[in-house]
Amino acid sequence: MIGKKLGGRYEILERIGGGGMALVYKGHDLLLNRKVAVKVLRSQYVHDEEFIRRFRREAQAAASLSHPNVVSIYDVGQEGEVHYIVMEYIEGTTLNDLIKEKAPLQVEDAVHYAGQIADALDHAHHNEIIHRDIKPHNILIGKNGRVKVTDFGIARAATSSTITQTGSVVGSVHYFSPEHAKGTNTGEKSDLYSLGIVMYQMLTARLPFLGESPISVALKHLQEDVEEPRKVNPLIPQSVENIILKAMRKKPEERYQSAKQMMADLDTCLSPDRRNEPKVAFWDADGMDEERTLVMPAIRANQLGDFKDEEYEKPSWREEPAPAKRNGWIKPTIWIVILLIVLGGMWYLVGYVKSMFTIETVDVPNVVNKPLTQAQAELTAARLGWTIELDKVSKLPKDTVIRQDPTGMRMNVGTKVTLYVSEGVPKVKMENFVGQKINDAKLKLQALGIKEDQITVVPGTTEDTPDIIQKQTPLVGDEFEVEKAAITFTISKAKETFKMPDLVGMTEKEAKDQIAKLNLKLAVNAITREKTYKQPKGKVIDQFPYKKNQDVSAGLEITSLIISDGLPEDAGQLNVSIPVKPTEEGKDSEFKIVVSDAQYDNFEYKTEKVTKPQNLDVKVIVSPDKKAVILIKEGDNLVNSITRTYQDYLDQKSGKTTSPNPSPSPGTSPKQQTSGPAIPAGGSGNGQTGGNTSKPGTGGGN
Repeated sequence: MIGKKLGGRYEILERIGGGGMALVYKGHDLLLNRKVAVKVLRSQYVHDEEFIRRFRREAQAAASLSHPNVVSIYDVGQEGEVHYIVMEYIEGTTLNDLIKEKAPLQVEDAVHYAGQIADALDHAHHNEIIHRDIKPHNILIGKNGRVKVTDFGIARAATSSTITQTGSVVGSVHYFSPEHAKGTNTGEKSDLYSLGIVMYQMLTARLPFLGESPISVALKHLQEDVEEPRKVNPLIPQSVENIILKAMRKKPEERYQSAKQMMADLDTCLSPDRRNEPKVAFWDADGMDEERTLVMPAIRANQLGDFKDEEYEKPSWREEPAPAKRNGWIKPTIWIVILLIVLGGMWYLVGYVKSMFTIETVDVPNVVNKPLTQAQAELTAARLGWTIELDKVSKLPKDTVIRQDPTGMRMNVGTKVTLYVSEGVPKVKMENFVGQKINDAKLKLQALGIKEDQITVVPGTTEDTPDIIQKQTPLVGDEFEVEKAAITFTISKAKETFKMPDLVGMTEKEAKDQIAKLNLKLAVNAITREKTYKQPKGKVIDQFPYKKNQDVSAGLEITSLIISDGLPEDAGQLNVSIPVKPTEEGKDSEFKIVVSDAQYDNFEYKTEKVTKPQNLDVKVIVSPDKKAVILIKEGDNLVNSITRTYQDYLDQKSGKTTSPNPSPSPGTSPKQQTSGPAIPAGGSGNGQTGGNTSKPGTGGGN
């Protein structure tokens, strides 16, 4: 069933429990995206109409109830021969498991659980539903402590006329009410009797009635008085013992009249004024009734004649009987012998007939944790049969009996015992991970259930691509258990990387020394030379393929290193004299010269302090398509700008004089000058510069 989808909607995830009639699985509702419990009728009962009716009756009975202490029914269906009920999934445990683990429970906890069960029963009884199988196995306790009553598999409406089925009763014999055991009508008070037994078991860690067979237990429910709970556990308050004793009275009329009445008693039983109340006493009407019905032997007809003979004496004149004949004892003796023979034959006949109808019972041996073959041999020796249910969840070795049903009781010869057998811990084959990324391999293994700490990674050799698996243990095809797996991968190491230095602006020798120092390679024909405005002659213009700050490792090759061969032939050099004067003569004024020309972009050419009017000399380079712009700043204020074009260079070369821009007076705006517009640093366009500030090289060509 694991992995199967019922109704195209409910995916079966794992088995979480089961009973004599059905198995319970944890499932996922794909439509509503929630966890559900799916109860599936056992396969051996799918053709039994009575079990199918009982299975459907559970869904009908529970679905008619809506209460916080009753497990909700979501859906019921059939797919092929699979009959299933979808119900609320409760994260927690059963009361039966809690009793096994912690009983006797704290009085407060037991009363709290019993009060919630009584509340659920009150709701069910109000809707005319009698549960008829209240026991710890059918009580779920969520992680929040809320009690949920489940398994209405043998519930009947309160108006149902009988609980017998072909002379048998249905239910759990240890929790039977006396009227349930007799096969008579069961009502609300039968559920309260069962609840009393559940309370008894919670507080004493034992059942009130035990026996060698279900029949002997049922007879004790009818005939024997229960041992008082306080004799078993003196810590139980008298008020709580009174509730248990009243709920377990053999006569229904002496019990609580309703679940609501019992719930009200549970709500107040632990109050200080009730804990030491007097022990409850019940009126025994039989001992006080003189006219009660008695069992007396029947009066035979000849006894009446005997009384008459005693009333009248024989007349003195009556004749005496004649003396008996000789050998008068022979005839009676013969009749006695015949009578004894007849009685012996009848006795033998009764024993023979009784043996034909009496079914022999044997003790069920305990075969849990034994190999399957040994378990089968022991059951065969005990004249019992078996059926096998495979369990995929158990971690025990393969073919080991993990549990059996039933256990610890007597059964009829030939009855089959259900053995739940471990399929063993599944093993998986190791696949080939060599050549794969270590993270990909880990994800695949974790999908199989292998944990991170079961995987060991050791470094291998250095490769171009890091984190690639080079070796693995176990080897390909080896089988291993998931929980015991110890996997080792040897992976490639990454080459050590560093940031590529900026070679631009270095001399050829400095660049070669830097490349050799970093264990990089320089290609044979890597060095080329070209004219440029950007770097002085002999300085590096560009590097390829690795730029500044790129990650590189030792051994990589520089394929191109471009060296400046000086300025182009058409480059024009101009000397510009810039007049400046301080804001206030005699006091220092700091002037900053910023140049943008064919060689530099926004280059801070010089900064000088002046105390009197003077000229500052600036050298610029122009090209046919790039003019020079000189910005003069006093502090952060632009006070002047001078532009020189390639035509100015040609005029100077031909002997024409280029007069400087007039120096503005302090506070004069550059827009008032006639030598040309003020061009901000970073300007672009025809004759303008754009881009980032470049540092000047040393030893520039002329």
